[in-house]
Amino acid sequence: MLNELVYNIAVWLDDTQWSTLLHESYYMYAWVESTHVLTLMVSLGILFLIDLRMLGYALPDVPASKLAERLNIPMLIGFTVMFITGILLFYAIPVRTTQSLWFRIKMVLLVACAINAFLFHKRMNESVSSWDNEPRAPSRIRMGALLSLVFWSIIVVCGRFIAYDWFDCRPDSSGFIAVISGCIDGQTRF
Repeated sequence: MLNELVYNIAVWLDDTQWSTLLHESYYMYAWVESTHVLTLMVSLGILFLIDLRMLGYALPDVPASKLAERLNIPMLIGFTVMFITGILLFYAIPVRTTQSLWFRIKMVLLVACAINAFLFHKRMNESVSSWDNEPRAPSRIRMGALLSLVFWSIIVVCGRFIAYDWFDCRPDSSGFIAVISGCIDGQTRF
């Protein structure tokens, strides 16, 4: 039932004029995708630097609060642009995207990243005064940094795999793949 609802919304989006124009545009789709990838590199580069600082592998002499304070604004701007361009990429090809196993994994991990980021910042703000100048953060914060690195690495890989149709809906899709990819019987539409 959920897969059918998602499919119907995707078909509705796909039938809009703007979705078609964006997907069939000679330059705009490429610009949106390029902007998405470039802001992903900047944002994740900054995030990974902060995470590696918490793990004790980068800039151990720089106070964690100073590093986070200086890098949060550019990172958040990058994430905002990345989020907007990601929505536009989805909007350009909604049916195929919603029926991609990689897209679904990516969406679940994005939710996990949001929860992890919330908990990470909460724990860091509560305890930073006690370890700010230490080369490594306490274990709970290091665990959040490690999860961040792992989740975002998998998200990047899944995002890249969305372009390929290894597990997309096809008439010959196996039952398990068809269910987790969101396939609706007889309703594949690319």
